[in-house]
Amino acid sequence: MDLRAIFMGLAFALIWSSAFTSGRIIVAAAPPLTALAIRFALSGIIGVAIALALGQRVRLDPLQWRSVVIFGICQNALYLGLYFVAMQRVEASLAAIIASTLPLLVALAGWVFLGERVRPLGAVGLVAGMVGVVIIMGARLEGGVDLPGVFLCVLGVLALTFATLVMRGASSGGNLMMVVGLQMLVGAVVLAPAAAVLETFHVEWSWKFAAAFTYTLLAPGLLATWVWFALVERIGMVRAATFHFLNPFFGAAVAAVLLGERLTRLDGLGIAVIALGILAVQMSRQVPATN
Repeated sequence: MDLRAIFMGLAFALIWSSAFTSGRIIVAAAPPLTALAIRFALSGIIGVAIALALGQRVRLDPLQWRSVVIFGICQNALYLGLYFVAMQRVEASLAAIIASTLPLLVALAGWVFLGERVRPLGAVGLVAGMVGVVIIMGARLEGGVDLPGVFLCVLGVLALTFATLVMRGASSGGNLMMVVGLQMLVGAVVLAPAAAVLETFHVEWSWKFAAAFTYTLLAPGLLATWVWFALVERIGMVRAATFHFLNPFFGAAVAAVLLGERLTRLDGLGIAVIALGILAVQMSRQVPATN
């Protein structure tokens, strides 16, 4: 793996993980679905404008349009919509930890539903990852974690797992930024009616809210998505997904530094076990098959 790919992977993991902290700040001051729909609309417009400036056009093949629709609905509307609602009730660190189990869930679903082979190292990683989740959730339950919020996070990561399985191997075909921008617009179109029906628009304006919204709009909203797809095209989905093992660390660390969220020793142990489980699962997929 070249240095550029390593830098891209680290940048993606850090930006992706930090989105839970900025999202927590946003939902404390604004209705979650409304804020997210506005963010997607703005991100989509900016993304499409950048794509047009780069010479990309809205001429996608059927697989690309399928990617736009599925990821727009499952990743943007469902996954992030559920997470933004949940983060009114759960801490950013816990939301990030639950979301970081995505590679484990993708591997588990591929084995259970698609009959994909899981090597011994991968099986150990799956077990370790689940043990890490149990450690963290056991500690949080004793501390009075909000179960409906946790349930929404679980539903959200399951929606993203489905999208990842369905669209695994999809390519942007050279229209990377256009695909990203259109996915954002799909998310805005799906969330806007729900926001209009379920929420009343009211924002407690502050510099902290403005900074968090702007950061979320540009960094996790556009930059991280672009970096992820570029990384996948550069080194492949399996190798790119290895960087997900950093997400539990980064997500908890950013929340602790910026929001002052407290992490216990059991949290630290669970995070380490989950990260090692993710790493084992991804490394097992890179081992050449033997006869």
